[in-house]
Amino acid sequence: MTIRDSVIAALRAAADPERAQQQQAYMKSEMPYFGVGVPLCRRIAGAVFRTHPLADERAWETAILDLWREAAHCEERYAAVELLLFPRYASWLEPARFPLIEELVVTGAWWDYVDAIAGRGVGTMLAAHPGATKAVLRGWAKDDNIWKRRTAILAQLRARKATDAKLLADAIRPSIGNPEFFLRKGIGWALREYSKTDPVWVTAFVGSHPGLSGLSRREALKHLERTNAAAVSRATGQPRA
Repeated sequence: MTIRDSVIAALRAAADPERAQQQQAYMKSEMPYFGVGVPLCRRIAGAVFRTHPLADERAWETAILDLWREAAHCEERYAAVELLLFPRYASWLEPARFPLIEELVVTGAWWDYVDAIAGRGVGTMLAAHPGATKAVLRGWAKDDNIWKRRTAILAQLRARKATDAKLLADAIRPSIGNPEFFLRKGIGWALREYSKTDPVWVTAFVGSHPGLSGLSRREALKHLERTNAAAVSRATGQPRA
């Protein structure tokens, strides 16, 4: 059996039709679901990938695209993303994979695919191949496609102290005035995560960019406000409101 055949067989065995309807409605998806939750889907995919090792990058990319392009259920595409991110093949996540990633981002066109690809996939590429990856992300940050922009904004979600603040600013600025919800939310999320590492930088960035939407601003400062409230509570002995 191919990887795709094995994944589908395992997903069918775990399917929950009632849950599938709820998932499809919640995700506003035209493609149906098997009704397999994301954690279980990841475990199923990982088990299949471990028993079907791939010989080289070409076989890996072919298997990803087979799962993705031929998918009849969303979980098949989740499995494709998991194969892209599978630790055994992390060394194959290099700038040469950007055409593959672009296809998944543009045709997936929804946060459940894009956010995992951005934070876990492109973030891995950025850490291993910073020069070429930064150049692509700066281009994507200005692209007409909102999901490529969101990918650029969220690529450093897991970087913490390794975050390139200049790259983060360059990824965010082209979308500050964009009314698209997923960009405004993504900007706030990226800033909030970085505020846990460099609160001074995030505070200064928010203060110097009055064009940030209310949503982006609230999300960006959420962690800092909670931290400040906790500090006041400890100092005064008064419970937080």
